[in-house]
Amino acid sequence: MPPAIPSIREDLGASLRQAGWLLSTVNLITALGGMAIALTADRLGHRRLVLLGTGLCALASLFGAFAGSVDLLLVWRVVEGLGFIAVAVAVPTLLLRIAVTADQRLTMAVWTTYMPAGAGTMMLIAAMILPDTSWRAVWLVAAAASALMLAALLLGALPRRELDRLPASHRPVLGEMKEVATSGGPLAIALCFGAYSCCWFAVVGFLPTLQIDRLGFSTSTAAIVTALVAMVNVTGNLSAGWLLHHGVPRVVVIVGAGIAMSFCAAGIFVDGVPDVLRLVLAGIYSAVIGVIPGSLFTAIPVHAPRPQLAGAATGLLMQGSNIGSLLGPPITGALVAAAGWPSAAWLTTIALWVAAGAGLFLHWREKRTMPGAPQGTAS
Repeated sequence: MPPAIPSIREDLGASLRQAGWLLSTVNLITALGGMAIALTADRLGHRRLVLLGTGLCALASLFGAFAGSVDLLLVWRVVEGLGFIAVAVAVPTLLLRIAVTADQRLTMAVWTTYMPAGAGTMMLIAAMILPDTSWRAVWLVAAAASALMLAALLLGALPRRELDRLPASHRPVLGEMKEVATSGGPLAIALCFGAYSCCWFAVVGFLPTLQIDRLGFSTSTAAIVTALVAMVNVTGNLSAGWLLHHGVPRVVVIVGAGIAMSFCAAGIFVDGVPDVLRLVLAGIYSAVIGVIPGSLFTAIPVHAPRPQLAGAATGLLMQGSNIGSLLGPPITGALVAAAGWPSAAWLTTIALWVAAGAGLFLHWREKRTMPGAPQGTAS
């Protein structure tokens, strides 16, 4: 979506505010029901949900490519969001089943790279085909990618007996949702991830538009730069696992990155910063801030009310993440439309300080509940 925004605005006449909602609406379903979908996966089977979600993504991209209005495109983005969350909340449980115990930490660190790696790759593809086509061709490529993934899952995952559905919980779904939602640890994890996502999607989502409007870049150049900025986020994701494994406390990773990168993110938008430095700051921000999701995924087993609710806690994390993703781009679009690009720095600064505050709360809770455990590596 980010590199395709100029083409969509030209083709469908979308405003900047509508562009913000197109960026974030794919996250709407997760924002509303991430935890409920995670508990549904526990009951219906995680593999089934992954297959269903991948199929929905393929259909939503295919039909979205032929949308004749912004409103219809928004509808298909919602369907795509349903498919996305079905996959995102179900895959971690399947990965932990097939990974040996010694590799589980590395497995989850690699899993956290799915968003920046996938988004960056798709933006590079978009940059190559947009100059000679339109946003509709990008959607068809996305549909083909999801269809190929569905075929691979049917061939590779469907025959695996160890991925069969486990005995389902007989506890009421609403009761388990309440148990997780009223637990301080999972709530703080969700808040921290939400603040991180709000800022990250505000920066990456509007970076192509910022380059075109303020720096005079072409659409393809802006898309390539944005893709590279998104992909370096992977280094932060993987670094978090390495830092925690080597005894760096989780609070140092989260709070240090949140506070330091609040100044870096502000520099992307404020006046007076040289254009080249503005892009360098975007790359540094994306690379460093990636340690936050890597740290939060490892905190779920520590803070889940009980082991059986780790999946629901993951759903709440995804819910918080997607609420941030949902709100970040529209707020940024409204701020920029009202007061120019420098006003976006207020959002990034506040969001990252909220993430740092949530990290401090997690540290306090870990010290209170597990005073003898190493805070960076407990799991």
